[in-house]
Amino acid sequence: MTESPSLIDYPCDFPIKIMGHADTSTGQTTASAEHALVQQSFPQAVLMIVKRHAPDFDDTGMAIKTSKKGTYLSLTCTIRAVSRTQLDALYQELCDHPSVVMAL
Repeated sequence: MTESPSLIDYPCDFPIKIMGHADTSTGQTTASAEHALVQQSFPQAVLMIVKRHAPDFDDTGMAIKTSKKGTYLSLTCTIRAVSRTQLDALYQELCDHPSVVMAL
């Protein structure tokens, strides 16, 4: 199967909006590495994922908004996207995180 051509000209500044639960505490304590992300706050976990895929991302550029009832957080990270592969991998890892409800 051939990949469709990208509508994005790389490199470019690309905003990603990530929505998730404001409180990710599970009430469990575990030392395993696979549960380390869940134990972090939502913004810290997202920042770690974003920096893994876009190492030059400046964390001061992360915009955070809280929902009216304080249940959800909306984070906006504008990265310097260099390829569709990079964006696909970033979105996949974000969506795989248990606290992420949606990534746009």
